[in-house]
Amino acid sequence: MHAMMKLRIAAAIAALALAAPLAAQDRLAVALAQFQHETDPVRKARDLSKLGNDQVEEAKKQLNSGEDVASLHTLEQYRDEVQETVAGLETGGVDAEKKPAGFKELQISLRETIRRVDDLILTLPVDKRPFFRDVRADLAKAQYELIDSLFPRKPNQSPKKTNP
Repeated sequence: MHAMMKLRIAAAIAALALAAPLAAQDRLAVALAQFQHETDPVRKARDLSKLGNDQVEEAKKQLNSGEDVASLHTLEQYRDEVQETVAGLETGGVDAEKKPAGFKELQISLRETIRRVDDLILTLPVDKRPFFRDVRADLAKAQYELIDSLFPRKPNQSPKKTNP
């Protein structure tokens, strides 16, 4: 009887181990669907800020299983989502300096995601790195656009001069 109980526990643990990756993929799919159906640019930016790490993790798993093209496609999809969201924030009529919600979360998330993409690029063979670096450069450009929105230079302000 005791052996039967151990066998059942082992089977339950094995089932959970198999279901965990599927649950993560389902969670990512649900989060992507929620992001795509959102119409408010600020809420869309907040949703996307939660997706970055998951999408980079998915790209990393694809790379580890030898699916280089699928991995690049996942990162390109994320880049496109970022660019669309940043454009929506900029044209949404929200002053990021006064109401930074969405802008700030996405900028912070992008900074962290870019770091993870850098780590991913270092694991690649040298001949495949340029394709991934292009995506990384686009993400960095979007991050700088968000920083410029959050901290705009006033027309009558000049940079502070330091005395030598």
